[in-house]
Amino acid sequence: MKIVLLVGAGSFLGGAARYWISQWMHHRFPSSFPYGTFTINIIGCLAIGMILGWAEKGNLSSDWKFFLASGICGGFTTFSAFSWEILSLIRQGQLPHAFLYISASVILGLLGTYLGWQLSRM
Repeated sequence: MKIVLLVGAGSFLGGAARYWISQWMHHRFPSSFPYGTFTINIIGCLAIGMILGWAEKGNLSSDWKFFLASGICGGFTTFSAFSWEILSLIRQGQLPHAFLYISASVILGLLGTYLGWQLSRM
């Protein structure tokens, strides 16, 4: 039950941060391209790489790992919104934006996770 509460509390914080950043990005950079979700996914990938890298080194307890990785990062990243936005772009006939969004998110997400993991090993 303790882990469920840790993950739930982290998810609340991550979800609230996701909403705030998404709204801010939407107002700051109005576009049919989903800059908010894109930015959140890249930040989330970097964060989870660092968190799991620290956990791998033994620098985080399992409670912190669940709170940060499953909770905050799980509540923060938005790959379900990612897939919906891709479908929306495709339905709007914006195939170049859809392709750019998919490609950049996956490539930069993987690079962010790797960078976070590497940074955690320093």
